[in-house]
Amino acid sequence: MIHALPTAARCCLAALAALLFAAAAAAGPKRPNILLIIGDDIGVDATSDMYPGLIDSLVRQYGPQGRNHPQYQQIKGRPASTPTLNAMARAGMSFTQAWVQPFCANTRSSIITGLYPARMGVVDYNGWLGKQHHSFVRDLKEKGGYATAVFGKYHIAGLGQYPGMHAKEAGFDLFRGNMHGGVATYWDWEYHVQDASSPAGEFRTEKAPVRSIPGIAPTTYAPVVNVADMFEFLDGQQKKDPDQPWFAWLAFNLAHITGNQRPNPMAVPNLDTLDEPSRREMESCGGTFGSANVGRCTDKQLMRAMTNSMDTLIGKVLERIDATDPDTYVIYLGDNGTWMFGPNREFIDNMYITRVDRSKGTAYESGARVEMAIRGPRIRAGVRSDVPVNGVDLFATILELAKLKVPKAVPDRNGAMVRPDARSLTPVLFRGAKQLRDPWRDYQLAETMNPVKQNMLHVAARNTRYKVICANDTQAASCEFFDLVEDPLEEYPLARPASCDAYQQGKLKTTAPEWSYCRLHEVLAKESILSQPRPKPAGPMIPPRAPAAEAAATAR
Repeated sequence: MIHALPTAARCCLAALAALLFAAAAAAGPKRPNILLIIGDDIGVDATSDMYPGLIDSLVRQYGPQGRNHPQYQQIKGRPASTPTLNAMARAGMSFTQAWVQPFCANTRSSIITGLYPARMGVVDYNGWLGKQHHSFVRDLKEKGGYATAVFGKYHIAGLGQYPGMHAKEAGFDLFRGNMHGGVATYWDWEYHVQDASSPAGEFRTEKAPVRSIPGIAPTTYAPVVNVADMFEFLDGQQKKDPDQPWFAWLAFNLAHITGNQRPNPMAVPNLDTLDEPSRREMESCGGTFGSANVGRCTDKQLMRAMTNSMDTLIGKVLERIDATDPDTYVIYLGDNGTWMFGPNREFIDNMYITRVDRSKGTAYESGARVEMAIRGPRIRAGVRSDVPVNGVDLFATILELAKLKVPKAVPDRNGAMVRPDARSLTPVLFRGAKQLRDPWRDYQLAETMNPVKQNMLHVAARNTRYKVICANDTQAASCEFFDLVEDPLEEYPLARPASCDAYQQGKLKTTAPEWSYCRLHEVLAKESILSQPRPKPAGPMIPPRAPAAEAAATAR
């Protein structure tokens, strides 16, 4: 006891105790764990049950009571069964106006860097993120002391030879999954690994391993392997240092098409990953569980089943988190809209009226608007936010959830220091903010080059209410103007003003539709990929050992 020691010793111990107390106080409370879950090619149309009343409200808006659109009955289709995502939306905050980029690589790269494609450089699925970029994951690791890992689909370093930023270069301690844009099949696929033994710029390729999780039989089925690898990471953290915070990025390949197109680019998931409605639907159309033998199952039926399979596995993840790591923020979002292009690849079966040529790969709402929900400590349950947000905002949001500062400047594609495009969602999550950006002057971008449509450039800018979309250039004839409040499905383009002279002269009110058209058109002309020399296509990068036709299909 201190009082039994000599005076000098008591003084030393007291001083040491004071220093330890001060250090503990400075450290503050433990940083929270954070899990980011990303679905692949799954838009709001497939997950509309996360938003009760959404479809009925659209039917009223476009049906006889409203616009009386001749095809309004197409709105009320059939989404996937998503009980886990529905419950997650009820347990936290769901976002009705969440945008991402129109292709997988664009969205993932924007999240990592906090920049839109024009400044970050990845404009299509063939592109890759330059190694000069700042990654928020490195901040979590180096400034926040986080253990970091990514599982599943990476698709940030390119396709085939993967010359871009690898997972360890982005700040992840561990990567287990697949580097490509899609897997050859969901049961026979290249398993890529970066771990403690890997140099930052190198990875190894292994045969897809057999994994199991509670309630799911051993299998090489990619999404089960991804979840099992994440559980192994969490188990290791518990043994190594249960007090160390962790960040995990879990990116499913579901419901992306596969590279091996035979007998079908889609798949019938493993039986034990489907709920009863999805099982019955697959049985009714003759699909063979755990295979690409789809029987008479349509592309839309397979889309629902694959989405439900992901939902089931997310349920397993949340069960694990709730049992062992309740101090965890969980974020879910889709990486782009649902695919709707080509034979056996027309998957939209709900919500939208005009579908062909408006899906993933375009800046229409059906290509850029996705489902998003966040739950965790201090986030009120059952709240639905209509604030326009963007996947790029997760760069700042995750850093602030981790109690870290958001960088004031980050390098762009040329290495110049620029302000991030990301805005933290924490004011919305914790204080009920109704706006993150100025409702009229600020903007969001969705921009891409589409290799399956002759490298068409398709770019949109929006503010709180209005949206301008341009294809290939900003000439008036190439652009459309929409009111997303009165016409969220983009069926009725607004007339464009004959001139923007009054806007340039400051003679228009910001609330006037003409003002928004001119402002957003100006943004596209000056800030988007349409303001730059036309991007040079990266070209299809063929994965080793994969036939060219299969590789091209995997990329799309």
